[in-house]
Amino acid sequence: MFSLFVAPLPLLIAGMPIAHTATRPPPEARFRLAGDAVPGLRETTRVTGRLASSTRLRVAITLRPRDDAGLNAFIAQVSDPSSRLHGQYLTKDQFATRFGRTALEVGRITRYLDAQGLKVDKVHDGNLLIDASGTAADMEMAFGTHLNTWRDSRTGRAFYANETAPSLPSSLGALVLDVSGLNDRLVRGVSPRLGPKGGLTPAQLKGGYGVAPLASTGLNGSGQTVAVVEFDGFEQSNITSYDNHYGLRPPAPTVHEVDGGSGALGSGQVEVELDIEALQAIAPKAHVAVFETPNTDAGEVDVYQAIVDSGTRVTSSCWGAAETQRTAGNMSALDLVFKQGAAEGLSFFAAAGDNGSDDAGDGGLSVDYPASDPYVTGVGGTRLSLTSNNTWSNEVAWPLGGGGASSVFAIPTWQVPVRKAAGGGRRQVPDVAAEADPEPGISVYTGGAWTSIGGTSAATPDWAALAALYNQRAQARGKAPLGFANPLIYSLGRASGDTTDFHDITRGGNGAYTATHGWDFVAGWGSYDATHFIAAGIR
Repeated sequence: MFSLFVAPLPLLIAGMPIAHTATRPPPEARFRLAGDAVPGLRETTRVTGRLASSTRLRVAITLRPRDDAGLNAFIAQVSDPSSRLHGQYLTKDQFATRFGRTALEVGRITRYLDAQGLKVDKVHDGNLLIDASGTAADMEMAFGTHLNTWRDSRTGRAFYANETAPSLPSSLGALVLDVSGLNDRLVRGVSPRLGPKGGLTPAQLKGGYGVAPLASTGLNGSGQTVAVVEFDGFEQSNITSYDNHYGLRPPAPTVHEVDGGSGALGSGQVEVELDIEALQAIAPKAHVAVFETPNTDAGEVDVYQAIVDSGTRVTSSCWGAAETQRTAGNMSALDLVFKQGAAEGLSFFAAAGDNGSDDAGDGGLSVDYPASDPYVTGVGGTRLSLTSNNTWSNEVAWPLGGGGASSVFAIPTWQVPVRKAAGGGRRQVPDVAAEADPEPGISVYTGGAWTSIGGTSAATPDWAALAALYNQRAQARGKAPLGFANPLIYSLGRASGDTTDFHDITRGGNGAYTATHGWDFVAGWGSYDATHFIAAGIR
């Protein structure tokens, strides 16, 4: 038998005041992060359901810096070769004190996340990035959005994404720049181009780019570390086979797993092994630090922040995607990491893409990110020809080398002297270039076999290796490291007419643009002559 319980009504007694039931305050208004809406979500995709509430997710929450204008001004001064502050970089603690959020402000964010059921995994150096993890249900509650599953009608690929831009209570929202990790739509791609067996050897690359005379004096990257950004792994046996064949004796690469690493070996393994071997070809004694991370928005932000946290002076990245395929918030978050790196004297080099002037492949004009970031050196592609003595003979543009004008970033001050009408007042890419044509390509041992590989993925480690050589020489002479390279690159390009420190590329094109004398949208200032570049930069 079931009994029915009826709550007694309150007894009203004459002359007694009526007690009022306590009411909750109205919910706080929300601050919507419009830049974290996935672009074109409903145009080419359809909803297939809700993401399972128990799905575990990881997010990277980027905070707005204090005094962003002051940060930009400081980087401009510390990176300008003509400034009295040139090379006077900040330490991590100095950066946090000057531009990071206060401990009180960070605490407000972390307490909110904890109250929503999320686990705060880490507050990064600089007090501008917080990692948190939790279930999809907790993420929806914390960020005021629904997480749906979707299918791309063009590719058939399934993914999850936030239905609307995430939001936070207004009292916190003004502190937050971006929340990365609420979608996995974008897969950062690599497209190293396989050529015929053969490819340029370490001796040929060093001869063609003016490294050989420096190597004979002991300039080989010793004492320097170069980080490589990777969304896949590698097999050391392939690296060892490459080194043994060419008589190299480099330090063994070390792996740094970020957010659990990149997982099982996949199709990107060839990219990772290309990156390591190309670096060792130019700077064989430099230590290569392989930072592996999941191929997600949050993983990308976290891996670059981990590199900045580590203080590694030079970074090479050959993974990217068109600006038009990214969220504005994700690019803003990464841009802030690159700014912190620039303030602390770190160099970032990124591949400009392998689809010419149409990086997105949609028939329009677009450029690859992060190569288009104003605090990154974007590397385009060429085809290098050598003399019989392994010295530079000539170089033409590689037709698929990425280049063009950013749709996101304004032209930076150091690029204004070479402003082009076609740029429309936007950041112009690439800054420099190197061998990328798969014929000849560069010699690589991967997958247990020899091959030759091209693409701007092959060109970018060449420039990162040059930075390692530069820093070795600078350290020996008591000078500042290269740091954010673009102001120096553009200063040298204008001063030398790009015929001494660079190999000017004046033939070829990449679709919408044609190579010409001086800086252009096809090859930037061109490839480097290491002997002259280092001598001119370190005085």
